[in-house]
Amino acid sequence: MQPIYLDYNASTPVDPAVAAAMIPFLSESFGNPSSGHWAAAPAKAAIEGARGKIAALLGCHEDEVIFTSGGSEANNLALKGVYYARRDIGDHIITTRVEHPAIMEPCRFLERLGARITYLPVDGFGRVYPDDLVQAITPRTILVSIMHANNEVGTIQPIDECARVAREHRVLFHTDAAQSVGKIATDVNGFGVDLLSIAGHKLYAPKGVGALFVRRGVRLEPLLHGGGHESGRRAGTESALLAAGLGKACELARNLPSMDRVLALRDHFWSDLQERFGNRIALNGHPAHRLPNTLNVSFIGRVGAEILDRLDGVAASTGSACHAGRIELSPVLEAMGVAPEAGMGAIRFSLGRGTTREEIASVAERLSAVL
Repeated sequence: MQPIYLDYNASTPVDPAVAAAMIPFLSESFGNPSSGHWAAAPAKAAIEGARGKIAALLGCHEDEVIFTSGGSEANNLALKGVYYARRDIGDHIITTRVEHPAIMEPCRFLERLGARITYLPVDGFGRVYPDDLVQAITPRTILVSIMHANNEVGTIQPIDECARVAREHRVLFHTDAAQSVGKIATDVNGFGVDLLSIAGHKLYAPKGVGALFVRRGVRLEPLLHGGGHESGRRAGTESALLAAGLGKACELARNLPSMDRVLALRDHFWSDLQERFGNRIALNGHPAHRLPNTLNVSFIGRVGAEILDRLDGVAASTGSACHAGRIELSPVLEAMGVAPEAGMGAIRFSLGRGTTREEIASVAERLSAVL
């Protein structure tokens, strides 16, 4: 059967226009962008041009964008950078129970260094309550980190409300926007956030590149020390190749039509599945406040990994893991209070620019055959 890709939340293909923007830096513009001669000029111009395109998408100043190796480094720089820079002020960080491991693991690392971390609960849809954040803030709180949209179920958090709470208490606010940039609006001033993370390969750019928005006036201790690259905030010779790719991807995200077509496909898919399986399936995530491309469905009483194994040629994901014959429920679904008999059958289908109606129909037919 024809292979079908429905795992765009895991990684997107590189857009042809992005690949074309990168080609000159594979063969011609090889100079070190930090050098002061003619060979450096094209690379330097490409990096700064890309920085401007990222800033335009986020609605920020160009000097507020730091290039990183991806979303994980951006998240680590935000969390550790703030903690190291503000230890004289406090040691308390607030996050949620449904964050990506790129937030959870740095938090656990900082706990070993003496940081105090509060993990906010979520409701059955995966949303945090801003009132819980109000109650969690203490005089020692230095940072709140709440993801914009969940990678598994697509639930969108009330970032503007939460950021306002943090701002009223003079606490910095970070959001991991790896899943939302390019899919829904991510204006940093509309949100009121101080830091925001981007991952290139979720945005039709290559793997190995990302960015961190850092609002003017926010102090960060660098993770990497060396030369004064990225205004002294991230040492290491910049890659014009990767920067050009991310910049072009952000330019496309800003100018492409809306996600209405993808949203319509996702909703058609969900309606089809409901007609086929009725009360044997359940939706995970918020029915309205959810990424337009994400459909996380539980097949009640079944095992998602086993269903995926039998879906010939369909690429999708399941958050649950199987170890030695035992099913471990996804931490996100567990935090949402999803019952084990439903959570173990969860599959995430995430659509993208290349998804077609014919592919959606084919996957529904294959599911019917498998189940």
